[in-house]
Amino acid sequence: MASSAALGYSEYTVDMWWTDLNATEIGIFQHTRQRAKSRQFSKDSDIIGAVDVNGERTSLLTYRRALWEEAEGMNKRLVIKLFSEAMNWRGTMDMLLGRSLQLTIGAHGFPVAAFTVNLAGHEQLISVERSAHKWPLMPEDYSFFLIEGKQARFYRLRRDWIAIGADYSLFDEKGGKIGHLNGRVLNLGGRWDVRIREDHDNPRLNATLQLFCGMLRFRAAAERHIRKLVRGIKHGEVDAKIETHETDLYQNPRRQNS
Repeated sequence: MASSAALGYSEYTVDMWWTDLNATEIGIFQHTRQRAKSRQFSKDSDIIGAVDVNGERTSLLTYRRALWEEAEGMNKRLVIKLFSEAMNWRGTMDMLLGRSLQLTIGAHGFPVAAFTVNLAGHEQLISVERSAHKWPLMPEDYSFFLIEGKQARFYRLRRDWIAIGADYSLFDEKGGKIGHLNGRVLNLGGRWDVRIREDHDNPRLNATLQLFCGMLRFRAAAERHIRKLVRGIKHGEVDAKIETHETDLYQNPRRQNS
């Protein structure tokens, strides 16, 4: 295998739009047409960004507006989806409230967001979680792993120590830096120029990172939401009822055979 210094990098840009008024959705029938192409593009879906490779648009990012903007309490959930330019579904990132609350309570109120990523054609549900191990003024970390065959590859995203934008470095399980998410602070909606070392470049990792960039637009609000729910549960003001879709994600797959 070539040394890391001799390996090249693949590059793409995740550009999150500041407003929902964009060329993709303009037109009175456009939303209906998108829904006809994919059931994953629900009635409350809004396109909020795009992935560009060498200046060519390859994917679109959406979120469920009603679940995030209009719901409250335990019904308020962040759902980010990734589609091809032709509106074929590629993946979904769901914020897991139950898991997030568990980790946050265990961290004495420090907000620890947990997400699950479901990718088209990939059997694994990928867990992406913020680390509760964080000292004040220290950079935050997220981690996840991918299963290829029976082999697991572990990844850690660490926010850069010194950065104007929301920059994250990507490390493998050996601690080697194998990628970078370069946040552009002057882009109001959020933009990340992503570089991945070619020996790690694959569709599953890239889709996970693209969904992660989409989540970063909502990161601060998501952490405030988790912190507020934990306080509400502590004071008996919030009924910690898990929504049906999320409950299904926690179910034992062998429960019907036991």
